[in-house]
Amino acid sequence: MSRVGKKPITVPAGVTITVGADNVVSVKGPKGELKQAVDRDIVVEVKDGHVNIGRPTDQIRHRALHGLYRALLANLVKGVTEGYTKNLELVGVGYKAANQGNMLDLSLGYSHNILFEVPKELKVSTTTEKGQNPKIFLEGIDKQLLGQVAAKIRGLRKPEPYKGKGVKYSDEFIRRKAGKAAGK
Repeated sequence: MSRVGKKPITVPAGVTITVGADNVVSVKGPKGELKQAVDRDIVVEVKDGHVNIGRPTDQIRHRALHGLYRALLANLVKGVTEGYTKNLELVGVGYKAANQGNMLDLSLGYSHNILFEVPKELKVSTTTEKGQNPKIFLEGIDKQLLGQVAAKIRGLRKPEPYKGKGVKYSDEFIRRKAGKAAGK
């Protein structure tokens, strides 16, 4: 039995979960509403403050989906109650970040600035303090969308291992390499 899948999801106060037609689970909370389509073989039961996920057989496919959908539904519940945040840091001389609404203006050492439009479901803010690297703060209720957007921003200039320059997550550790060996 899946250790993740058989663990029930506790539904906090103020959150309503409904299982609609075609096994679409809708989670509504104080921060918004999210939906997740669940495979037709997986059974989702909502009763007295808990959500239980069940599977019909012990096939490999069913075992894999059991834990997957439990984790996805738990992420939805956490998203509509607390929300998620991702912080990015721009390391490099002359690297800048500014935003107007959901339009992010990045200067990452290329010949031109990069304009990146953040989806309207997410909130973005930037800070530039003297003596510190510019920072980008992303906030939203959808964990998948937030991670995807953060990865796309990071992919515009990935951190390199020699000087550590690039866009990195604020909690990311960059393994450094030694440069060229000194002359003989």
